[in-house]
Amino acid sequence: MMLVMGVASAGAIGAPARYLLDGFVQRRTRGSFPFGTFVVNLLGAFALGVITGLALHHGLGKAPKVLLGTGFCGAFTTFSTFSYETMQLAEDGAWRDAGLNVALSLLLGLAAAAAGLALALL
Repeated sequence: MMLVMGVASAGAIGAPARYLLDGFVQRRTRGSFPFGTFVVNLLGAFALGVITGLALHHGLGKAPKVLLGTGFCGAFTTFSTFSYETMQLAEDGAWRDAGLNVALSLLLGLAAAAAGLALALL
C-alpha cells in the first residue's frame, strides 16, 4: 500500500510539472506544432532511460524505480495529449505538422531513451 501511495505522490509532482513545462515551452514557440508536449515527452523518455539504466546496471531498487518510472515519468509524459494534438493537426489540415509530430516523437523519443540509458552506464 505504501508503494501505491508513493506512486500517487510522485504522479502528483509529475503531472503539474508536465503542465507547467508544456505551457512554458508552448508560449515561446509559434505555429501549430505542439512543441510543449514534444519536449515533455522527450525529457520523460530520457529520464526513463536513465532510471532504467540505473536499475539494470547500478542496483537502483524496485521502489525508487517504480516511484520515479511509473509515478513521476508516467504522470509527466503523455501519450494521450500527443495523440489528441496529432489528430487535431490532421483535422485542421496541418498534415505536415501531424506527420512530423508522429515521426519526430517516435524517432527522437527512442533516441532520448537510448541516450538516457547510455548516460546511466557511465
